[in-house]
Amino acid sequence: MNLKILRLTLRSDSPMQGDGAKLRGFFATSFNEYALLHQHNTDKLIYRYPLIQYKMVNGNPLVLGIDEGAEVLKEIYDKFDKIKLGESSYTIMEREVTVKSEEFGCIDGILSYRFMSPWIALSQENYAKYLAASEEEKRDLLRRILVGNILSASKGLGYVAKEHIRLDLGRMKDEIRMLKGTKVTGFRGEFTTCFAIPDHMGLGKSVSRGFGAVVRLK
Repeated sequence: MNLKILRLTLRSDSPMQGDGAKLRGFFATSFNEYALLHQHNTDKLIYRYPLIQYKMVNGNPLVLGIDEGAEVLKEIYDKFDKIKLGESSYTIMEREVTVKSEEFGCIDGILSYRFMSPWIALSQENYAKYLAASEEEKRDLLRRILVGNILSASKGLGYVAKEHIRLDLGRMKDEIRMLKGTKVTGFRGEFTTCFAIPDHMGLGKSVSRGFGAVVRLK
């Protein structure tokens, strides 16, 4: 299937100090009437794959909109001149908007990707299983989780994978990150799969806050 992908890249008067969570907070408070920006409907969390995702790339915000999320970003992308992240405020000097139709789903060939931001793969339950596993078992566990993450994203986007998803992990390096005030283990590395994923889309947990974003290796 094809997805409408809008990428909004912002450049300010100085490099922004912050992360995807703070960026999400800015948009959520500034445009609270758009539920897709913050994944809440009244006070209830919307449990679905996020159609708007926030990333920081080299000190510049990148906001990704998918299908309906792209339409929301079209409406608001020029409705602000400053961004406040924590105690710091930044003046927007440049906005770059691209809209493309991009493939998502099973393909005949094999594509390679890397995680440009930490992939939050493990729940509390499988973290304990991961720690107790051998190196081969760890690799297999992460591989199965990543396939599950792709299937979960597919379900949220209305795509049904009619074929087995072949996937192989390269070497994964773990790193500790803070998520909602809690230390979590994230992973960076590369993988190959027979599945097309648009650049900057997230897999795993907390993708709306910028985690698990992938880019295709050329």
